[in-house]
Amino acid sequence: MTFNEGGSFEGGRVRSRRGGAIAGGGAGLLAVVGFLVFQFTGVDIGPVLEGAAGGGQQEQEGTVGQCTAEQANTDQRCRLSATVQSLDAYWASVLAEAGAEGEVPRPEVYEFQDSTQSGCGQASAATGPFYCPPDQSIYLDLAFYDTLQSRFGASDGPLAEMYVTAHEYGHHIQNITGVMSSTDRSQAGSGSGQVRLELQADCFAGMWVGAAATTVDPDTGVTFLEPVTAEQLADALSAAEAVGDDRIQEASGGQVDPHTWTHGSSEERQRWFTRGYEEGTLAACDTFAAEGL
Repeated sequence: MTFNEGGSFEGGRVRSRRGGAIAGGGAGLLAVVGFLVFQFTGVDIGPVLEGAAGGGQQEQEGTVGQCTAEQANTDQRCRLSATVQSLDAYWASVLAEAGAEGEVPRPEVYEFQDSTQSGCGQASAATGPFYCPPDQSIYLDLAFYDTLQSRFGASDGPLAEMYVTAHEYGHHIQNITGVMSSTDRSQAGSGSGQVRLELQADCFAGMWVGAAATTVDPDTGVTFLEPVTAEQLADALSAAEAVGDDRIQEASGGQVDPHTWTHGSSEERQRWFTRGYEEGTLAACDTFAAEGL
């Protein structure tokens, strides 16, 4: 999607960290290996891969500064910052309408390079973007989007990136509303609580995309984004397809095994994103009540 001219996005919402260990041309391949392991076992082998790659330096932290709409449309870090601010405004409105009292807690967002420390332990590019419940924070290495495109065939449009951010923000909504803590995540497999949690986050991402062109920036009075085009929507669906469990299993050279799924198939992820986009309600995104996914 395209951020509207006249929009301006305050700085400081997204923190940037630099100083991880993986460097050089092997980082992309190592990231793919680690990402696949993390997706299907929940074990982050990033620190091991980092040791194999060498390096190691002290991490430094800064913030993404104020961005114009033009910068948000062309620069990945500014796009992330603007996307997060749009999500802040959208979910504050949705939860208020749903009866939430007081200010809605916002997630911290960290854009890092190669590796960083999170409330869930050491994080690396190998894990892919993720949400950490203990510190209510989203972590992303922007290089992941290149991997998503080159290894898994996703489109490289901006909405493909924004979908990923909106999905992780959806996990934050699940966390602060108690959905995450009430879900049995001990089992994997098609139809499991873990898969339903992930598909609901996809649906939440679709809700935001469907409303983003009408969500107003409270600081400027300008709507954050222009209406989504068919091509842009296809980019988001392409990203959802690329991170389906069956697609990742095929890309890794293995057999498709629904018993090991943690996020849902490509078709399921696209279906629930589309449902959120078209229906735009929390009730429509109740994956836990659905007999079939």
